[in-house]
Amino acid sequence: MCGIVAYVGHQEAWPIILEGLRRLEYRGYDSAGIAVVDFSGEIQIRKTVGKVGGLDLADREDSLQGSVGLGHTRWATHGRPSDANAHPHTDCHQRIVVVHNGIVENFMELKTGLEENGHEFSSETDTEVITHLMEEGMDQGLSFEDAFSRMGKLLKGSQAITATHEGNEGKICAMRLGHAGGIVIAHREGQGIVGSDLPALLPLFRHDSLVSGVGFLESGQMAVVTREGASYRDLDGHPIEKDTRSISPEDIIIDRGGYRHFMLKEIMEQPQAVASAMRERVDFQNGRVQLPGMPLSIDEIRSLRRVVLIGCGTSLHAAQVGRHLIERLSGLPAEAESASEFRYRDPYIDDQTLVVSIGQSGETADTVAAMHLAQEKGGRLVTICNAENSQATRLAEYTLFMRAGIEIGVASTKTFLASLTTLNILAAYIGQTRGVLSSEAAKELVEYLARCPGLIGEMLADTEIYRRLAREFYTCSNFLFLGRGINAPIAMEGALKLKEISYIHAEGFPAGEMKHGPIALIDRTMTTLALAPKDRMYDKVVNNIKEVKARDGVVLAVVTNGDTELASQVDHALYIPEAPENLIPLLTAVPLQLLAYHIAEMRGCDVDQPRNLAKSVTVE
Repeated sequence: MCGIVAYVGHQEAWPIILEGLRRLEYRGYDSAGIAVVDFSGEIQIRKTVGKVGGLDLADREDSLQGSVGLGHTRWATHGRPSDANAHPHTDCHQRIVVVHNGIVENFMELKTGLEENGHEFSSETDTEVITHLMEEGMDQGLSFEDAFSRMGKLLKGSQAITATHEGNEGKICAMRLGHAGGIVIAHREGQGIVGSDLPALLPLFRHDSLVSGVGFLESGQMAVVTREGASYRDLDGHPIEKDTRSISPEDIIIDRGGYRHFMLKEIMEQPQAVASAMRERVDFQNGRVQLPGMPLSIDEIRSLRRVVLIGCGTSLHAAQVGRHLIERLSGLPAEAESASEFRYRDPYIDDQTLVVSIGQSGETADTVAAMHLAQEKGGRLVTICNAENSQATRLAEYTLFMRAGIEIGVASTKTFLASLTTLNILAAYIGQTRGVLSSEAAKELVEYLARCPGLIGEMLADTEIYRRLAREFYTCSNFLFLGRGINAPIAMEGALKLKEISYIHAEGFPAGEMKHGPIALIDRTMTTLALAPKDRMYDKVVNNIKEVKARDGVVLAVVTNGDTELASQVDHALYIPEAPENLIPLLTAVPLQLLAYHIAEMRGCDVDQPRNLAKSVTVE
């Protein structure tokens, strides 16, 4: 959830860490802090409540000097945002400094024992036990790295931890336990950098054509990084030969591209995201879909008995659309479930069950844990993910990369459409292989997939209507989103987008459920947004709209181009192009994203970094 950056080398650490934190701020922005080991070997710390910009000391005289340090941008779990609770944290004598991502599940037990041994705590955080456990180890005569590994053995839960200590040795230790957010390490020419995500590396590598030697820690592994290099070991001290990778800086550069917000930029990038998701998977010439490298054989795919799709938040809504696609295009029973609930059941999974996880970061703790559970039960495991080298991609037998490019806005947009595109391709591939999807149906699907980027581009060409609607509706306190069939998850996604970034209360429901409770809320003050494209559920949704209007409700409707009759019966109509039913969610999602964006902007909300949220939820 939080952002971690650490540096050791021959340059000033402060500006490198500060830039790295800015590039990771999408991971958390309740508070931030930097610690630097100065040239006398002492630890100096600066913290701020709020965003990373509060640390910018360029115009002040107390900028920290030193070539070793670490920093953190926080999304609060234990303890409210405050200077005391902001990372980095130190031990009793300020010899050790730590930043941490995760939750120490046995925090109270460890804290009680440490306090009994005379340790004094200065924060409400669980992180502080880490510093005191390391202090205890070093007081017993252990080296810094051995005290670090000893500490790791005492913690319960998923963690990503980075630490350094006083003196002129210039050493950083990093550790990953369980399924907490990642740790990535790179080293070049006497300089080492550690981060919780790839953008943290950019301050050192922005001018390189390729970043080579990048290491990713797995659970139970730690690294020791000095000016001489990076070494890897397990928690028992046994050396590990780490397979490193090469990363293109183009994959990690973050730029708003002239747009006011990343979210708007990413909405506008959706035609390219959809096209990229199809690359090498859609054979336009022969009218087929293909999945290069798919490890499941034809016989194994034909022997599948069911498909289970899992995800959280926006990815759960994609999974719910995927359930419709799998059943319709491949003829298999399908289920969609929240990964956070799936992992706490005892689901029936066997080797004839295909489990499809969906997640833009590949680091969501609940989804990764659910994948482990599916793997333990013998299920076949595929992931749809936007991030290379993430936990999800390393766990899965096969990865369908979204290829949407880095997404900075906390509210997912282009990765959602990339997920829906990829799910269409996966469902069609299974249908082709099982003989359920005819060659004629596959050809028609491919033809419409080819048109999708252009159709979405047409919808994005003129967004003035969304600005006008925002001016009319930004003061509303409540919204009800309704959809039926394959568009019911899109209604829930639209409500999620609005509440995430505008802080307006919004709920999404299958429209058929309206009479089972939500209709009691309908009056002049309740705005209803109904998804009413021309599909098999059209007449049903029209009836629901009439029920709302009969109770003086205000209705915005998403309708198919040319549907002037329904447009005349609602207060405002938003138009989408005509498309086959399985592709309609790619189109209906766009107006809801734009409406949420412009309402949030009109309300003066922080669109890219909404309160209390972070991009990657790497803790429970």
